[in-house]
Amino acid sequence: MLKTLLFINSKSLNVKINFSLIAMVTAMVCVTGCTSTKKFNALYANYNKLQDRNSELTREGEECKSNLDRATVQISGLRDQLNAEREHVKSLQSALDKCLTSASQGNVNVSKLVDEINSSNKYIQELIASKNKSDSLNMVLTNNLTRSLSKDEMQDVDVQVLKGVVYISLSDNMLYKSGSYEISDKAGATLAKIAKIITDYKDYDVLIEGNTDNVPISKPNIRNNWDLSALRASSVVQALQNNYGVDPQRLTAGGRGEYNPVDSNDTPEGKTRNRRTQIIITPKLNQFMDLIGKGASTDSTGTH
Repeated sequence: MLKTLLFINSKSLNVKINFSLIAMVTAMVCVTGCTSTKKFNALYANYNKLQDRNSELTREGEECKSNLDRATVQISGLRDQLNAEREHVKSLQSALDKCLTSASQGNVNVSKLVDEINSSNKYIQELIASKNKSDSLNMVLTNNLTRSLSKDEMQDVDVQVLKGVVYISLSDNMLYKSGSYEISDKAGATLAKIAKIITDYKDYDVLIEGNTDNVPISKPNIRNNWDLSALRASSVVQALQNNYGVDPQRLTAGGRGEYNPVDSNDTPEGKTRNRRTQIIITPKLNQFMDLIGKGASTDSTGTH
């Protein structure tokens, strides 16, 4: 009985132990199962993150590749531009070298130009000095003549200096006999004073110019006003030469007829003014020709 009880108790104990083991195993399995699920879920979540990251990195890689392609194209373009700039620099250097060569030649030309300018300035100064001298002589000549003439003579004589030329205008009424080209007696004293001025100033040439009004004339040996003006001028020239000793090589006679009026021929007063003989005193032409020759010689030297 006791054995039976012990056996039963022992069996009951074993059953209890087995249940305990089963419970423990079950608990352990449950615990283990729960732990694996959490790890799985965690790993799965991490996997998803890695997938997302991989996709993101893939996109970034594609963008980097695209940027690299664009950068490669830009680098190629910049290389072409750099080569073009190098060629441009070469052309600029070549142009600069040519400019420096031209500048060197230009310095020589500038030096020649300066010499030409200096020569021209000298020539201009000579012209100015000559003109000033001529103006001074003209003023002295005019003053000497006007001082030598009386008040009555000054009524028939007009003296002017225009553009470096002395004009002595003699009235027709004082100088000639009426309707003639013969010199009147009363004109002798006035012509003598003018002749003295001409003789004193030997560096001047003298042009005697006859002028008339527009009234037609027809006489023996005088066909028209051309003839009358020329004959009157010739009479004055011959009087200066024959009566007062003026060098004939300095004298020239000319007639302008009625075609050089100083006033209107519509009035008696105007006609009186137009009937005149002018003694025109000018510097000798050869003096100016000498100056012009110097200027031409200077230009020729500068050119060569």
